[in-house]
Amino acid sequence: MKVDAINALSASAFEDIFGDIAEESPWVASQAFRAAPFASRDAVIDAFTHALLDADDEDRLAVICAHPDLAGKLAAAGHLTEDSTSEQASAGLDSLTDAEREEFTALNESYKARFGFPFILAVKGATKRQILDSFRARLPEDRDTEFQEALKQVCRIMAFRLTDRIEEGY
Repeated sequence: MKVDAINALSASAFEDIFGDIAEESPWVASQAFRAAPFASRDAVIDAFTHALLDADDEDRLAVICAHPDLAGKLAAAGHLTEDSTSEQASAGLDSLTDAEREEFTALNESYKARFGFPFILAVKGATKRQILDSFRARLPEDRDTEFQEALKQVCRIMAFRLTDRIEEGY
């Protein structure tokens, strides 16, 4: 979709099309729409970023918590969103060995127990090894640092998704 077509959308149509950009959080699209008309794809991305970052902590935490565990039970059961399924598959998380799955499960559980929200990483273009290394590097951090990192990663995920859906130019 091109930016001029996006600018012609009503608020409800915008939310229908982009409401899944922030995992299970269509309110982010509703807030982003307030920045229309958009001058470029980057302006749409910025609007989504600001919509999330300008929200209160409770709403931001809800967006973080809406993200599934990497290589977790929802993925194994085939219950991820289309975007999450594609992103996790691109990093090879759909073809883990039993040992890798056990390691991901243990790290997911340790992370959630420590911080109270799931580990978030924009996995597009990452390898399993890079993801595991990131888990290990981030586990010792404090909660505030990880909350900010999780928000940064959610913004990267939204940017990847919007880049995939919006064509450059008008």
